[in-house]
Amino acid sequence: MTHDKLISRMQAVQSPIIPVVGELIKNSPGTISLGQGVVSYSPPPEAIELLPKFLGEARNNLYQAVEGIPPLLTALTAKLSAFNGIEINDDNCVVVTAGSNMAFMNAILAITSPGDEIILNMPYYFNHEMAITMAGCRVVLVETDENYQLRPEALAAAITPKTKAIVTISPNNPTGVVYSEAALRQVNQICRDRHIYHISDEAYEYFTYNGVKHISPGAFAGSSDYTISLYSLSKAYGFASWRIGYMVIPKHLLVAVKKVQDTILICPPVISQYAALGALQAKDEYLKENIGAIAQVRQLVIDSLNHLQGLCTIAQADGAFYFFLKVHTRMNAFELVKRLIQEHKVAVIPGTTFGMDNGCYLRVAYGALQENTAKAGIERLVNGLQNII
Repeated sequence: MTHDKLISRMQAVQSPIIPVVGELIKNSPGTISLGQGVVSYSPPPEAIELLPKFLGEARNNLYQAVEGIPPLLTALTAKLSAFNGIEINDDNCVVVTAGSNMAFMNAILAITSPGDEIILNMPYYFNHEMAITMAGCRVVLVETDENYQLRPEALAAAITPKTKAIVTISPNNPTGVVYSEAALRQVNQICRDRHIYHISDEAYEYFTYNGVKHISPGAFAGSSDYTISLYSLSKAYGFASWRIGYMVIPKHLLVAVKKVQDTILICPPVISQYAALGALQAKDEYLKENIGAIAQVRQLVIDSLNHLQGLCTIAQADGAFYFFLKVHTRMNAFELVKRLIQEHKVAVIPGTTFGMDNGCYLRVAYGALQENTAKAGIERLVNGLQNII
């Protein structure tokens, strides 16, 4: 058999960059990583305290409900009402997933047929682009403005008869920007008027600074029928490897989403669902203190990045735990990343991974670091860029 016969749809899907950069880090011991988007802190004790309850239930080794265990769905319904202003009613429902990446894949497979189009804002989150391509659909890219904010008119102009959804991520990965309520309302209204879905990825909902408030489009009046909201415990609750996320979907998509989930997963890991139930009972201080510590690291990062004025353009970012740098150089972004690791022992992610090919961009992640490590890492980055560029 020739290799031509073995080529599949996956040929068109980009390879994830995190393992590639991880290999470079491994070959350069002592490197500080400003690469992967995770937090440094652990899940709340309440999450671990619920595990004996899971182990004590004799039938918990069996498959459970495809859409999640009832106590967790109840807890998430209360959280969505209290924090997001989203009321679960006859028009919508909650589905627990194995992280919000799975929630996104569920959504794409539920609403599209091969050849359909999904609109992403630039720069995009690479796993979104990968999921759309895997589903045999076409990614339509729309540029944001110079501060990485939405351009609703450009999004409206990109819609064709094949368009099935517009995707927004706020707070944003990779830029860290937070979209205004006005812009999100405009996009949501465009989706209503043009009979397409608004997929709102809100994995970083708790990570906002300077008094900026998180906005959930699913809370807008009358939006339940065409808004898909995606959430994750990975970031805020230090739950990365437990793989628990959830989605709020129009009720009419539930049958389709359950088909996808039952095929890929059967049910979200039940032990992790118990841990999630415990995490949602954590005291308010847990999020306040941990996100407060990240806010302090963020300030330190801002102070250091100020030394790069003239070498880089850094847009204001009031959310998540990223800054997106436009480096004023003709150098290839991946080449720059390699040199920063090999010569200066600091790792960041190249902007090409997020679709930014028209210049040299870097994503700097600061959520995973304690204050002293972050200070050392950012100093290495600043020093490296000053020496290389």
